[in-house]
Amino acid sequence: MEIRDRKTLQGLSSARKAAAPAAASAAPAAEAPRDAIAIGGIPAAELTPNVRRALETLMAEVEQLRTELEDARSRIGFLEKLVDEDPLVPVVNRRAFVRELTRMMAFAQRYGVPASIVYFDINGMKRINDTYGHAAGDAVLVTIAKVLLENVRTTDVVGRLGGDEMGVLLIQADQALADRKAGELATLIEERPTPWQGTSIHVTVACGAHAFVPGDTAGEIIEAADRAMYRHKTAMKDAG
Repeated sequence: MEIRDRKTLQGLSSARKAAAPAAASAAPAAEAPRDAIAIGGIPAAELTPNVRRALETLMAEVEQLRTELEDARSRIGFLEKLVDEDPLVPVVNRRAFVRELTRMMAFAQRYGVPASIVYFDINGMKRINDTYGHAAGDAVLVTIAKVLLENVRTTDVVGRLGGDEMGVLLIQADQALADRKAGELATLIEERPTPWQGTSIHVTVACGAHAFVPGDTAGEIIEAADRAMYRHKTAMKDAG
C-alpha cells in the first residue's frame, strides 16, 4: 500500500477533527462526504477505521524517524566540532588548522589571491605558570584566543599550534598586509591583560608572518612563519 501524499493525510486528520462536533447531530447520510475522501489513491470503501488507524500509526512512526535523524545529525555535528576544536581555548586545534591551511593554499593557487599565515608565541609563559599556577596560564591563553577571534574576519582561521603558540590564516593578505596585521594583533594582545585573583597578568607576544609561495607545502609555510616569529622573539630579547 503506497502513501503518496503526507499532506493529504494531515488534511484528513484536520477534517475529521473539524467535523466531529457536527457528526453527533447529523443524519447518517452526512457521513458520506467524509467516507468519500481517499488517501493516496485508496478507495473510500477501503478506508475502514482499522486502515485509518494503521495509516496514522505509520505517519507517527515516520515523524519519529525524522526526529531521530535530526538528532543524529546534531550529534554528528557536535562530535565533528569536538574533533576539530582545541580542548582548552575556543579555536581549532593544530590538525584542523593544517587542514584549513591546505584548503586555503588550494584556493589561493586556483584563484590567484594572496594568503598568509601569522605565527604567535607568548613570551614568559613559564614564568606565569610558576608564579600564578597553570590555571592562570590557561586563562591567559583563553584571553589571547578571544583577542584574535574578535579582531580577524570570519573568513580567517585561528588555531592553537602548540602549548603557547597560536596561528592565524589570513585570506586576501600579501606579505605586507600580513606583517601589518601581525603587529596590530600583537599590540591588541599586549593591551588586554588577563584578570586573575585580584590582579592582572600582562603578556607580550612574538609574531611572524609568511605569505604563501607557490610550491610550498603546509609544513613549509608553518615553518617559515615560525622562523619569522623566532627572529622577532630574538629581536625583542636583544632590545631588553
